[in-house]
Amino acid sequence: MKIEQNFEKIAAFQHLELLANQIVEGFINGMHKSPFHGFSSEFAEHKLYNKGESTRHIDWKLFAKTDRLYTKRYEEETNLRCHFIIDNSSSMHYPKLRDDQPFYQSKAGFAILATAVLMNLLKRQRDAVGLSLFSDQYDYYAPEKGSDRHHRMILNILEETLASATERKQTNTAKILHEIAEKLHRRSMVVLFTDLFQLSTDEKLITALQHLRHNKHRVIVFHVFDKQTEIDFDFDTTPRKFIDLESGDEINLFAEQFRTEYKTKVEKKFKELASSAAQNKIRYVPVNVADSFEQILTTYLVEKQKFG
Repeated sequence: MKIEQNFEKIAAFQHLELLANQIVEGFINGMHKSPFHGFSSEFAEHKLYNKGESTRHIDWKLFAKTDRLYTKRYEEETNLRCHFIIDNSSSMHYPKLRDDQPFYQSKAGFAILATAVLMNLLKRQRDAVGLSLFSDQYDYYAPEKGSDRHHRMILNILEETLASATERKQTNTAKILHEIAEKLHRRSMVVLFTDLFQLSTDEKLITALQHLRHNKHRVIVFHVFDKQTEIDFDFDTTPRKFIDLESGDEINLFAEQFRTEYKTKVEKKFKELASSAAQNKIRYVPVNVADSFEQILTTYLVEKQKFG
């Protein structure tokens, strides 16, 4: 299933919630033909009517369309708390988008839309959602709540983050994750979106992620990147000036001369991160901004099954 097949039709939606809803609807419909079919019932707003049940909640309008009896589902209780953490440093606002490119093709835009998509699932299941935004400092915090008002407030913050101009901000990931961990007092699923460009060492990062796991939290790290340029180093043969978006440092070089060495080092880095995360029971998922959101959604489904 390719969720993005519908993006041309829905790209006109500037409203983050509408776009997220369209992606989720496409995903749920696609699950009927996928290995994840068994999960689809989790998100149904209706269930088949069983003989002997009360007819009070039968959806008669749906019956008129389908000739089958379904009851509306009102009885779900909040059974999961999910806290989203988004890296909003300058490096996340890469690549610089052309006017005709959708916002979700930058790392920050992708992370924000992915968060809205997962929030849509959580809202359908009446689960609680919280949010942290960080760069060189702890920029925003909202605790986990399940109300519609709270959900709307977080979506507004995400939309404001998309619209705001980016300043030169570095990433202090490890320090901020320790601060966030101190705020998470109730067992939650913690979902981090970051490109892992940071001031601290990988050892300090892993220590901070271990801190996030205290109190039996479950941690998912979505490592966001632009594969074409940041992994494959796919630039043309002309000399280029590369500028660090966070420090402003510059270097001039021919990408072709360094491509092989660069790719080798990046692949080694990814393997080391994946190994360290696995050893510490942290789910590490590399995601390319050019790919669909299906990997994000299926990862969430699998981890939620383990959460119980």
